[in-house]
Amino acid sequence: MSVVRLADYRRPSWRIHEIDLCLDLEASQTRVRCRMQLEAAEPDASDHAALCLQGEELQTESIRVDDRLLAAGEYSIVGNRLHIERLPARCVVETVVLICPQRNTRLEGLYASGPMLLTQCEAEGFRRITWALDRPDVLSRYRVELRAEKSRYPVLLSNGNREAAGDLKDGRHFVRWFDPHPKPGYLFAIVAGDIGCVETRFVTIEGRQVDVRVWTEHADVARCQYALEATLRAMRWDEERFGRAYDLDEFNIVAVQYFTMGAMENKGLNIFNARYILADADSATDADYEAIEAVIGHEYFHNWSGNRVTLRDWFQLSLKEGLTVFRDQEFTADLRSRGVKRIGDVRLLRARQFVEDSGPLAHPVRPIEYSEINNFYTATVYEKGAEVIRMLHTLLGETDFRRGLDRYFAAHDGQAATVEDFLAAMSAASGRNLEQFKRWYEQAGTPEIQVSEQFDPDRHEYVLTLHQHLPPTPGGGIKQPLHLPLRFAFYNEAGQRIDNGVSSDAELQGDLIELREPTHRLQVSGLGEAPLPTFLHSLSAPVRLKFSYRAEQLAKVVRFESDPLLRWDAIQRLAFGCIAEGKADYRQALLDACGELLASADADHAFVAECLSLPDITTLADQCAEIDLDGLIKEREDLLDELAEVHADALDTRYRALATQQPDSLSPEAAAARRLKNVLLHWLTRLDPTARLAERQSTEAPTMTDRIAALAALVHFDAPGKAQALDRFAARWHNDLLVTDKWIGLVATRPQPEALDDIAALLRDPQRWLPNNPNRVRAVLGTLGRSNPVAFHRRDGAGYRLYLEQVVQLDAINPQVSARLLTALESWRRLDAERQGLIKSALTDLQSKAQSADLKDVVGRLLA
Repeated sequence: MSVVRLADYRRPSWRIHEIDLCLDLEASQTRVRCRMQLEAAEPDASDHAALCLQGEELQTESIRVDDRLLAAGEYSIVGNRLHIERLPARCVVETVVLICPQRNTRLEGLYASGPMLLTQCEAEGFRRITWALDRPDVLSRYRVELRAEKSRYPVLLSNGNREAAGDLKDGRHFVRWFDPHPKPGYLFAIVAGDIGCVETRFVTIEGRQVDVRVWTEHADVARCQYALEATLRAMRWDEERFGRAYDLDEFNIVAVQYFTMGAMENKGLNIFNARYILADADSATDADYEAIEAVIGHEYFHNWSGNRVTLRDWFQLSLKEGLTVFRDQEFTADLRSRGVKRIGDVRLLRARQFVEDSGPLAHPVRPIEYSEINNFYTATVYEKGAEVIRMLHTLLGETDFRRGLDRYFAAHDGQAATVEDFLAAMSAASGRNLEQFKRWYEQAGTPEIQVSEQFDPDRHEYVLTLHQHLPPTPGGGIKQPLHLPLRFAFYNEAGQRIDNGVSSDAELQGDLIELREPTHRLQVSGLGEAPLPTFLHSLSAPVRLKFSYRAEQLAKVVRFESDPLLRWDAIQRLAFGCIAEGKADYRQALLDACGELLASADADHAFVAECLSLPDITTLADQCAEIDLDGLIKEREDLLDELAEVHADALDTRYRALATQQPDSLSPEAAAARRLKNVLLHWLTRLDPTARLAERQSTEAPTMTDRIAALAALVHFDAPGKAQALDRFAARWHNDLLVTDKWIGLVATRPQPEALDDIAALLRDPQRWLPNNPNRVRAVLGTLGRSNPVAFHRRDGAGYRLYLEQVVQLDAINPQVSARLLTALESWRRLDAERQGLIKSALTDLQSKAQSADLKDVVGRLLA
């Protein structure tokens, strides 16, 4: 496989100022005419480079230069490259090609989703529509004319503002769009179909009147209302928090059922996986509503952090994604519970990104090379990238961070930028030297901060020694110390915070120490006894902190700390000590802490629910040098059983109190109450073989949240009413793809080895197994690989065989999906020898069968 390297970047030899596209749309055959106004990067040079355009699966009809038809000998097509020699320094190149959307199962370029035609061009899909300079640093203004049969495709959408529309011959019509903002091809988009919308008008802080519409198939239009409202909230929030106003007269969002990604931020025409748009009280859970709001915000915020300022090359991917994830996290935190949101973000970071950082797929936030760019849409680029932005916000403060962001947007509006451009803007606005901070983008791995303590009673001095270390990663080279912000606090025996007498050999501002060297000292003077230290408030840096807390100290953190994240983290640490290390004193401390939380009626319900949700197997395994999978599963189940038995009365009392609170309200408070109630239901079902509470809730639940939670309890504990409840649910929702995905996901998570039989049955059912639909693939196989370690890691290897057989088949349909499924095996080398042997054999066999560059790349790195 060819390798693309950051060090090899060269500016494009040609600029394309304007692109005129005309698409005659048909599912079986679409004709695409593309006129490009080109100028050589050095137009006055005596010789400039030949034009080389990229294209995939294009049937070329004609090529013209300045309206002159080229003969066959005046150009060449070799593989996926079109070469034209001896062009004038300024010229118009026109190509006409044919493509077949309905055969495009890769869902890249132009393809069919049910009755709709639509595009997905990030990262390199535009070349599947027309011959193009398909790279993010070639920015052009687009004028797009769409033509189609009016009865089949009455709605024709593209980027920008609608310029003209009218009827053509033979029942066809056209709509012409113009986007005044230069953009790369990866942000080009169209949608054509018989669809409907909900709509409203938004007036920006600059006085622009914007028509906002959310589109989908007619039967689901009513379920777009919440997404429309979330869009307005995102538009207003971005104005108020970051001063970013929308810049077109129209903003269109379209929901589709067949979409590989979650959503796509195409300029003025966002295209969404339907799961992040469609919602109503009967079919969507509270988690669905929150995800819809977050993803709507994420894609809208890209209008500036990704669209108006885009990327010089794909190595800079986190420049738009990490920055925008940070912005969408702040959006949700401002609208909901900031503490609970932060816990959720950190839980995801540890379960996915920390795992990625410690395995064969580890890579820097800004990779130095890649074989297939689709495989670098990773937790490192997104989630760790967001944490890097958050550290900047912590180091600079809100005022200077905002000033730096404003400077960045102003300096690079309409341009393709780099990480260096972003850091330069932040540095100029704040006066801070961020050269060492840039290492966060350049070095892979999760840093470890080892903290040791020493108390001198004679000198009344408490000293902490902080040592940072970055573990080795594949191809990582020698690691250099990072510039990282570490928030801390000290507490006395009465739980009072100690703010006086704190000093350090590192830069210190209040409760924030900036670590730059391998080792630093932090000390407190004037103490009669050793204090209780706490670290990484709100996870001020994405690191693993190693400090030998005693059980009673962690219990005090839960009681004393005001930071919800640290209170939650103390319970996570207690749980890990019980499960993976067998610490008896940790066990009692955890029992007591859970009891106190259950008795605290005024605590945030969602926070208590997070604390009572112990770390999953993936998170536990990530903290183990060698993974005793069977031992972790058994010890975790035993601990959960004990916690439920000890607190049975409190669980029951709290459940019944919550069951009557705002049963069908969508308010954050009602959602938090449901969240805790359903965690309690899961614990209570452990104690009752008849599962009477879960059975009753499954039949009486007024919301999908409660219905799904009850069904999950029945399925996970093999309750007597499980089969009937599953059948009732399936019968009711068999025509709804998204709700059926929920049902299938429950079936696939049953924590029993025999769950593989259920999954195999789903794969044989043509009504339920839809390999062309990424959502359905993730519901079946993604759930198995990520959320059911009991079935997936069966000792006989049946889980691996079933999984990888499907990965091979999916590779021929949608290589992006198949490659991402394989990342479920990223920790395989730390499993027991028997499982390692099974997986290595299966991966070696898969390597010989892989066809796509996407899959070959991932399996090669897993086996390296």
